[in-house]
Amino acid sequence: MPTFSGVITAMVTPFTDDGSLDLDRARTLAAHLIEHGSHGVVVSGTTGESPTLSDAEKLALLDAVLDEVGDIATVIAGSGSNDTRHTVELTRRSAAAGAHGVLVVTPYYNRPNEAGLRAHFAAAAEAAGDVPVVLYNIPSRCALNLSPGFMAALAAEIPNVRALKQANNDELGPIEGLEVLAGNDDVFARCLELGGTGGILVASHVVGDRMREIYDAALAGDHERARQVEAELRLVYDALNVTANPIPVKAALEMRGLIGGALRLPMVPATDAQREVVRDALEAVPAA
Repeated sequence: MPTFSGVITAMVTPFTDDGSLDLDRARTLAAHLIEHGSHGVVVSGTTGESPTLSDAEKLALLDAVLDEVGDIATVIAGSGSNDTRHTVELTRRSAAAGAHGVLVVTPYYNRPNEAGLRAHFAAAAEAAGDVPVVLYNIPSRCALNLSPGFMAALAAEIPNVRALKQANNDELGPIEGLEVLAGNDDVFARCLELGGTGGILVASHVVGDRMREIYDAALAGDHERARQVEAELRLVYDALNVTANPIPVKAALEMRGLIGGALRLPMVPATDAQREVVRDALEAVPAA
């Protein structure tokens, strides 16, 4: 069995109206996601507004979600940044807290060369100890792409580098030594057809049972059915990209009564027009 597989939701971080971390809603949401198709969750990822969370908040969120669903689902902690010292410390603390995996993003803005990238990921993996590392390749946000060859070399050199969240659709495909997870909703079925083990997804917040259908169909070898379900969900995928993530998915969850819609600046709530796009998609596409 792969270390990481299936529908893994990149969970939003609920806030109260005053902007404080809402751990009660985080617990409720995590349980809801697992009940509706998700095999696991990522906390403190991009969709979780990680740039605006303190380390103390990230660890509190991890503790709450592990306590709520950690015995029945995979819980991965986002622990990467563009500062290796910071990444090492948060990775170490996340591993010690019991995370089942850590998600380490490509260092952004400072754009290190391959030697620096190799040293960065090696340091994070060492800090993780026995906890497996998921690389996160997202050139649209980091202005830097991890080539498949480079990532295969990392997997060969560093034993606990086990998986990849691939958010570069142009390079989606098998990579020696890594479990490949779709990093974008719209290529989930294709990733599975190419031999990927799952996806770290956003739309699974609201159509998780349907995305589980995609995974189950692909696992059974019925890729035609997986593609059919994915086509049926395209309207939701598009609606959740009507503006910057996680604005639309938080609006959708608020409409469903699962969380409040609060975000932290520089993220702002969806406009009326954006909310209408999201609402129309939710009404048009059955959740299950």
